[in-house]
Amino acid sequence: MNRLLIALISLMVLAACSTDPRPIVLGQDACHHCKMTLMDPKFGAELVTEKGKIFIFDDVNCMLGYMDSQKGKSQVFKHVLVMDYLNPGTLIDANIAHYLKSPEFKTPMASEVVAFPDYQLLKEYKAKNGGVYLAWGELTTQFK
Repeated sequence: MNRLLIALISLMVLAACSTDPRPIVLGQDACHHCKMTLMDPKFGAELVTEKGKIFIFDDVNCMLGYMDSQKGKSQVFKHVLVMDYLNPGTLIDANIAHYLKSPEFKTPMASEVVAFPDYQLLKEYKAKNGGVYLAWGELTTQFK
């Protein structure tokens, strides 16, 4: 009985220390940076530290502002994620996402930036709607 209890407690502790990202809960989660409640499934971002601490953001510029802050620079992030504009509610790896900036995008904190998981999808969207392509490196310097 004691072994079973120890095993169960160990599993619970390991589960609590997960470094996996979690889905953003619209209407409940608030942006760590600006404190606004996330409402639009097309916009959002998430950071997960190597220790499993999760930070939620309503706009990519809030996330980048935090990453550039003293607190943000002092942490190591296992996951840097942004919302997939074409698949609302789906988080994708920010480092390999492709970004489009356009006044057409009414983002929560006026970054006017959305993320696409695939460059071809971005090109198709850009051809129809305009905008400026940004790679992750360009994006990170734009919001410092």
